[in-house]
Amino acid sequence: MKILDQPEDSSPAISYAGLIEKIEILRSTLRWSSRLERADIEKLLRQASTLRDEVMQMSHKERFVQAAATADPEGQADLSRAARREALLARSFIFEGTFGDNPKLLEALEIAEKAAPTDLPVLIDGESGTGKELMAKVIHANGGRADKPFISVNCGAIPENLLESELFGHRKGAFTGAVGDRKGKFESAHTGTIFLDEIGELPLPGQVKLLRVLEAHEIQRVGSDEPIAVDTRIVAATNRNLRKLSEQGIFREDLFYRLSVIHVTLPPLRERRDEIPLLFSYFGDEAAGMLKRRPVRLTPRLRDFLLTYAYPGNIRELRNVMYRISCLAGDIADIEHLPLDVRPVEHMPSAAAAAFAPPMNGEAGGVSNLLSLSDAKRAASDEAEKAFLQRGLREVGGTVAELARRVDMNRSHLQMLLKKHGLHSKDFRHPQPARGVVHKSNVNDADDGEADAL
Repeated sequence: MKILDQPEDSSPAISYAGLIEKIEILRSTLRWSSRLERADIEKLLRQASTLRDEVMQMSHKERFVQAAATADPEGQADLSRAARREALLARSFIFEGTFGDNPKLLEALEIAEKAAPTDLPVLIDGESGTGKELMAKVIHANGGRADKPFISVNCGAIPENLLESELFGHRKGAFTGAVGDRKGKFESAHTGTIFLDEIGELPLPGQVKLLRVLEAHEIQRVGSDEPIAVDTRIVAATNRNLRKLSEQGIFREDLFYRLSVIHVTLPPLRERRDEIPLLFSYFGDEAAGMLKRRPVRLTPRLRDFLLTYAYPGNIRELRNVMYRISCLAGDIADIEHLPLDVRPVEHMPSAAAAAFAPPMNGEAGGVSNLLSLSDAKRAASDEAEKAFLQRGLREVGGTVAELARRVDMNRSHLQMLLKKHGLHSKDFRHPQPARGVVHKSNVNDADDGEADAL
């Protein structure tokens, strides 16, 4: 029972060896937990919490400095991708779900590791969907504020007339509807990190207010003259070129230089293709957990296509695709489960493919020669509806009543849809069993006479 005799107010400055010793003592004590008194168990739980806090309080900056001191600065650039990632792991770097070993991504992670222990502002740029908020969480998790609040704000989603109140809070009666005092995002993020997403969408009046926070480390609630000190780490992100915006007078140049003390650029997913198979597994498992089913499997042709797809929406688009096919496909996903605007033309339904196909030789080009947008949508919808009915009939062996029950549809309405698409339930019937054997699908045969006549 060695751990029960240890003082509970041990110093937060502790070595890895000391932590390992405490963990081993805790493990050995837990083996005898059935023989412990209630008071001893409570004491053990308190000391387990203390041990967890000691791990959380361990200086991230000290870990980095120690690891950097033992590394070879000249040979660092020659390390392979895998070795660079392993070096981050060896320094207990928290990746927060970032995958792959693309050189540009590794460079961004290494910059984030060096910036994390400081309180310097960080500006993250990159295309939409490249994981800028995730990178902000990486910086927060690897810094000294990891156990403090992380507050995310989308600057482009806040109406201009509410921006100041949202960021800095307001006093009761400051404006119509202000029925009480309210803290803003900066106060909520006090001692922690505030992530300002889409900072390029911030209007000029808001930029002036933000500049004051960066310079004076204090805010004023709307309707109050009292300054409130805030200790907040600022991480901003944008998919726009702030330098060009500042040249155009849309974004303040002094604010740009204040925010970009540390500048991190995230490469698009098309330049990080080594991550794509990892993201398939990650988002496939995530979608399966949400849908409460087994992870979807990809056919070889679907997997090959998704590995070479350009992903203009980057990681966000890949995630949405995995969620879509996990929902629509069941166990195995194929090309037809992709959105129409993603599928290769040769795998599109015929009417939709005609709308997306390039003009043939001798034909006039341009949109005017194609189907109208509404016609293209209608054709694609009809093809998808027909494919859904065909699949459903195959699954139920042509039993219309069972299909109506499964899709929660009125049977007469279902029969009208079958007639619309020229589908006959008898074409999907399973082979009849041998004489003397009763097949359970025959129970509903009498109910499907109307569908057979379609």
